[in-house]
Parts: sequence; C-alpha cells; structure tokens
Amino acid sequence: MTKRLAMIVLCFCMGLALVSCAGVGVKPTESNFKAPVVKLDSIQPSFYEGFWYYGKAQPEMGKAPAGGGSSAMSLDFVFNITNPNDYPIRYDSSSFYLFFEDYELRVVNDSNPQWIPPGKTNTKVLSVTLTPFSTYVKFLLASKQLAMERGDKPWDKIQKWWTEIPEMSFPIDLKDGNFTFSADGVVKAVPITVRYP
Repeated sequence: MTKRLAMIVLCFCMGLALVSCAGVGVKPTESNFKAPVVKLDSIQPSFYEGFWYYGKAQPEMGKAPAGGGSSAMSLDFVFNITNPNDYPIRYDSSSFYLFFEDYELRVVNDSNPQWIPPGKTNTKVLSVTLTPFSTYVKFLLASKQLAMERGDKPWDKIQKWWTEIPEMSFPIDLKDGNFTFSADGVVKAVPITVRYP
C-alpha cells in the first residue's frame, strides 16, 4: 500500500513538473515579441500647496534662490502596462514631453526597471515636480512665440494652471513619448501620445 501511494505521489509530482515547464519553452524573438499595451490611467497631484510666488527676498533662515520662491507641485502619472506575451518582459525606461494647454513645460524621464509577468498588467507611476518660476522660465525659452500669438500673459496662465490643477480643468498632453521594453535581449519600443482628461 505504501509503494502504491508513493507511485501515485511521484506520478502526480512529475505531471505538475511537466505542466509547469510547458509554457517555459517560448523564447522571445523579434517576430513573436508583441508590443505591450501602455495606457495612462490618471494624473494625480501628489503634493500641492496652491499658488504663491515671491521675488528676491531675504529669508529668515538660509539663502533664497536667485529667482525667488514659488509653490512646488508634484504630479504622479499613473500608467497601466499589459504584457500580452507568453513570457515575462522587462520595462526598461520611458520619457515624454509634458504640455499644459499646448505649452511645453518639461521632459519626464524614468529608468527604474520592473518585470511584468506573462499576460499580466503592472502599474507604473512616473512623478514630476514643477514650480511656477521654472515654468515661467520655460515660457521665456520655449513658448514665448506661442504666448504672443495667443495673447497669453505667462504669469496669468501659470496662476490659472496652479489654481485649477486639482480639478484638471484644462488639457494636459503627453507628447513624443516612448516606453522601452526588453525580453532576453530583444527590445521593443512603444510610442505614447495622450491627452488628459
């Protein structure tokens, strides 16, 4: 009876081993590496204290920045990434240009890899911190012509964005984005262009 039970257990374990190895044989290649699906789920303010700015001033402690002080705002870009392949893939890096109402604000980069199991969806959060003063400088460098064409005053526009960001009441664009993935030396890039909300 003991030998019979031992044989049943042995056969059962061998069957499990064969079943678990069945999906391992798929090797990533250029032809079978399906592009992962990248979707922007939400944009969430993770740090926000309203709008304020002061020019050059003497602080009580420390040294004031050359451009004065302004209220920082951090945004989290929450992406859902689905792996449609029969093997695990690695998210390697991503980047995109951030625009508020067609005004380019900055580039967002990430190079913190994570593995995505076959057929599963991972969440990837990319964070960026903006300040009114750095946004004003970007206006002068990259968006001056657009502001002149539209008749927008930079500080008025910046104050509007900072006061309305909790409601997301203006269009936010992620342009010329690129998410890069790899699997066993094979690399796949997924382009991203999204308007939110």
